[in-house]
Amino acid sequence: MCSSDLRNERGEDSRLLDFFVDELKDIYWAEQKLVKTLPKLARAATTVELKDAFTSHLKETEGHVGRLEKAFKLLDKKPVAKKCDAMQGITEEGSSVIEDTKEGTATRDVALVLAGQKAEHYEIATYGGLIQLAHTLGQEDVADLLSETLEEEKAADEKLTGIAENGINYSAATESK
Repeated sequence: MCSSDLRNERGEDSRLLDFFVDELKDIYWAEQKLVKTLPKLARAATTVELKDAFTSHLKETEGHVGRLEKAFKLLDKKPVAKKCDAMQGITEEGSSVIEDTKEGTATRDVALVLAGQKAEHYEIATYGGLIQLAHTLGQEDVADLLSETLEEEKAADEKLTGIAENGINYSAATESK
């Protein structure tokens, strides 16, 4: 079903479709913001494992942007970004943890993992909700695209958890001031 099939009795797009597209614009902005932010997090990371995690997720995030552009096309909508206040705040917090922690420490890596997970959890919540809306709107192709991204976001979150649990949290706990 294409967006032209989702019209109300007066021939107008539905309010839900408008809301859905607005939320796609929001996450589109968020993903574009992360494309700019992830290299900064990678540069600030101390361990190679964390640097690699941010770098590999950057490539995935670029793919997320592309998938969102496909979703807009499937909906016959122009891909337009709308500032995402939530991601703006999360990325600003990520920048501040870099400033607030000492370079080269495990504590900085712990802070970066936490900042990364905050972004991932926001994305997981957003994509989960958008997938349900896509199903409701009969946009199964869009739901499939968003589901691919959701799975990658969950995997990125799990990878960050593994990095934290397998060493940096303990290393940070033993760092002296």
